[in-house]
Amino acid sequence: MAATDGQRKRRQRGPRVPGAASRPRRADAAPAGALLAAALALPGVMPSAAHAQSAPDKGIVELQYLNYRDWQPGRDRMQVHAPAFYALVPLNDTTVIEGGMVYDHMSGASPLYFNVLSGATIGDYRTAGDLKVTKYYPELGYAVSLGGFVSSEQDFLSRGGSVTVQVYSEDRNRSWSLGFSGTNDRIDSSNGVAVDQSRNSLEFLVGVTQALSANSIVQSNLTYYTGHGYYSDPYKTLDTRPTARQIWAWLTRLNQYFPGPDATLKLGYRFLSDSFGSTSNMFEVAWVQALPWGFTVTPGLRYATQSAADFYMNPPFPKGYKEGQDYSADTRLAAWGAITAGVIVGKTLWDDWAIALRADYYRQDPDWRLGGSGSPGIKTFSARWLQVDLTKSF
Repeated sequence: MAATDGQRKRRQRGPRVPGAASRPRRADAAPAGALLAAALALPGVMPSAAHAQSAPDKGIVELQYLNYRDWQPGRDRMQVHAPAFYALVPLNDTTVIEGGMVYDHMSGASPLYFNVLSGATIGDYRTAGDLKVTKYYPELGYAVSLGGFVSSEQDFLSRGGSVTVQVYSEDRNRSWSLGFSGTNDRIDSSNGVAVDQSRNSLEFLVGVTQALSANSIVQSNLTYYTGHGYYSDPYKTLDTRPTARQIWAWLTRLNQYFPGPDATLKLGYRFLSDSFGSTSNMFEVAWVQALPWGFTVTPGLRYATQSAADFYMNPPFPKGYKEGQDYSADTRLAAWGAITAGVIVGKTLWDDWAIALRADYYRQDPDWRLGGSGSPGIKTFSARWLQVDLTKSF
């Protein structure tokens, strides 16, 4: 789904990857000489592949602030302010505990259907946190993580847990990931449409990370999500969706380090198939460039495209609506294409402090859909993110 409608996007979001709230780990303690350890030490390489190697010997504290705003031609929509905190603390040589908290404050106008926005200003907030403990067994070649998470809004409560197992090969050049998570959501909309509704879901992940050389690494994950319960959006007029949902997603990333310019090329592709009837594809590329005096700069570009859900109906509203049948005029379920362009500037500071500034611009347009025409009658949609991260290693 697109990052549209910041007010209600969490209601309709796809599966939660087991352990997804975890932040990057350090690969400092990986066995010397292993290709995977060498590749993980490169700038921009997915650090999640290092989970099973051994416990990190340093802790991390991170403070983050995100500012988000979206709009359509002639009209502002949602704004989000989100401070967050994250910490990773090694308890001993084989055990690590990590967790985070985030507070989102959202305000603005939310679409009722298509391009029609609600007349009143809407306000909402979210408080969320998670905690995970990982136990490493380096002599046996695996690690086990147990996690829990909770997210609370004025009309929405989500709780769940996860189990992840990381297994690595004898030569330390390959790492397998097996994950499972379960979530229970409670919906109690302020307009009285959804009263004490529930949604339960399970998600399974299998993935592999392979070091191709000391300068390149590839990671591929397959996830399956299945859920049942309340999936409609109570704040959108006549919105009625199926009570069950299944999603298959395949994500593959390749990182290649180039010693000459001291830079890393990051490539990514994701395919997603949704039982609601839509399919989506995402392509991304980024270049992590090391600079003098501890600076790094990372420009990136992402293209995403999706087909419409089976029950999404094009304008005019409410064409196609029939009592008792699934129906939605939510443009997040329409057919469109979107481009995100962004840049990250990082700087190492004194005493193991580091700072990163990030800016992203998103533009969604039905005419940009790949492999067919987009849904008609939808205005272009734009958004921007501004983010700052302050990190301390200890």
